[in-house]
Amino acid sequence: MQGAGGPCTDSGKPLITGGSGFEAIDPAVFIDPKSKTPYLYAGGSAGATLRVWALKPDMVSLDHEVKVDTPPNFTEGAFMHYRKGIYYLSYSAGKWDTSSYQVHYAVSLSPTGPWRYGGPLLVGDKRYRGPGHHAFFEDPKDGKWYIAYHRWEGQFGDGPYQGSRRVAIQPITYREDGAIETIRMK
Repeated sequence: MQGAGGPCTDSGKPLITGGSGFEAIDPAVFIDPKSKTPYLYAGGSAGATLRVWALKPDMVSLDHEVKVDTPPNFTEGAFMHYRKGIYYLSYSAGKWDTSSYQVHYAVSLSPTGPWRYGGPLLVGDKRYRGPGHHAFFEDPKDGKWYIAYHRWEGQFGDGPYQGSRRVAIQPITYREDGAIETIRMK
């Protein structure tokens, strides 16, 4: 990598690989706004285990693994964001091509836990099924927060579903205590 804005070049090798009951499904990088430490969050379906590594400043080399607890109902697709002193670890739970796929979250005062489980955030309904693999972002213009995710549309029953998923973006609401309001798909 040649700078935060690129141009980027392929390092030619994976940062982490699976094996021994671990898969690195949909990993994500988070730079802690307090310490400026970059972290890589990964985990996957086979072992459904969350793992976290501190990255070196080049962002393509692992510094060391940070031992963390896996939060309840974790399957894959870990994503971290920070807001008003709280670290929000969100992730997909369930099987990706069925109605069991959902987004759950946990909170901490640290980017590596310990976690306090917040519960399901985004679950399927009669119209949209299997929402998952998501990201949170703050609009720099108005300070509002949003979630981007994919979901199955036009599917019936519990799955497995076939075809393509659709991307959706919706606003989110934080309560005064920092908890995220359950998201109703639109």
